[in-house]
This record gives sequence, structure tokens and C-alpha cells, in this order.
Amino acid sequence: MMQSLPIMQCDQMPATRSELFARLDALGIDHATVVHPPLHTVEESKRLRGDIPGAHTKNLFLKCKKGTLWLIVALESAQVPLKRFHTAIGSGRLSFGKPELLREVLGIEPGSVSPFALINDTQTRVSVILDEAMMACDPLNFHPLENTATTAITGAGLLAFIDSCGHRPRIMDLTAPQSADPPQAARS
Repeated sequence: MMQSLPIMQCDQMPATRSELFARLDALGIDHATVVHPPLHTVEESKRLRGDIPGAHTKNLFLKCKKGTLWLIVALESAQVPLKRFHTAIGSGRLSFGKPELLREVLGIEPGSVSPFALINDTQTRVSVILDEAMMACDPLNFHPLENTATTAITGAGLLAFIDSCGHRPRIMDLTAPQSADPPQAARS
């Protein structure tokens, strides 16, 4: 049975890296972190990450025309066709969320987007989409709230963490042609 952890109130400061690690530890989720120079893009990450094993990812913080917020988490090589992806997830047209909105909702700076930032989304404003191909990889690598490190966890650990933040992610095949059929919700 998963341990119930306190959720931050919206007037609290965003979680720190050490608070994130404490949450992972409290959940019994194994994680390993490598510190490195700041990385802002997938291309920078490819050049500077060294020999960090596992799947490397890209994380897109998006807002739809209707105001819904989305976090798309995929393999760094995944092609996410934003012009038609909105129909597959049942949203309005998608655009990148502004830095101010990113700071307000996820408590992080641009270049540090990752599913770990869901620890700060205490009002569960963000809908989460996980790439099915990514979820088949082990380990998965994400920035731990700052782009000066990379933290590896398992797919099961990622799902447990996201669940502890009150989110129910959808797992989708991002390589499949996008249709208007709604995606399946992840199973707990």
C-alpha cells in the first residue's frame, strides 16, 4: 500500500531538489542523480550528458486554446505533431505555455521541465501524457526540478511518483497516426 504524503499548499514555495528526493525516498522509489552543467535543450543534453545510461526524454509544457494545461513526456527522439495532436487528446489547439505560467503552475524555470515538477502542481491543473515507447525503457532520465542534474528512475517509479502528486497520466503511442479517438487512461 502506498504511503500517503502531504501535498504542498499553493501558497508554499516550490519544492527543492532535496524535497523531491525526500518524496521519492518516502515512496520507496530508487533514483540516481548525476550533476552536470545546465542543459536547456535536447540538443545540449545530447552533447553534454556524457555516459548517463537509460532513456533520455523531452518534456513539453503546453496550453490549449481552451486553457487546459498539458505535460507531454516522451523519448527525446519522439516527433510530437502539435498541429494535429490536440485531436488525439481531446483538447483545443496547443501552444507552448509561457514561462510565467510554467513558474506559476509547476514552480520551475524553462529548460527544467520534467514530470518531477508535478510535485508543485498541488491543484492538479496539468494533464499528463506519457509516451508508451518511453515507458518501455529502463531507466528513465529527467531533470530533478533544475537543469543542472539528471535523475534516473524506473517507469514504475515514475508512475508511482505521478500518482503521489494526485495526477492520473495517459499513456499513448506517440508514433501512431493521431486520430480523434480519446486515449486510454493509465492503469494503477
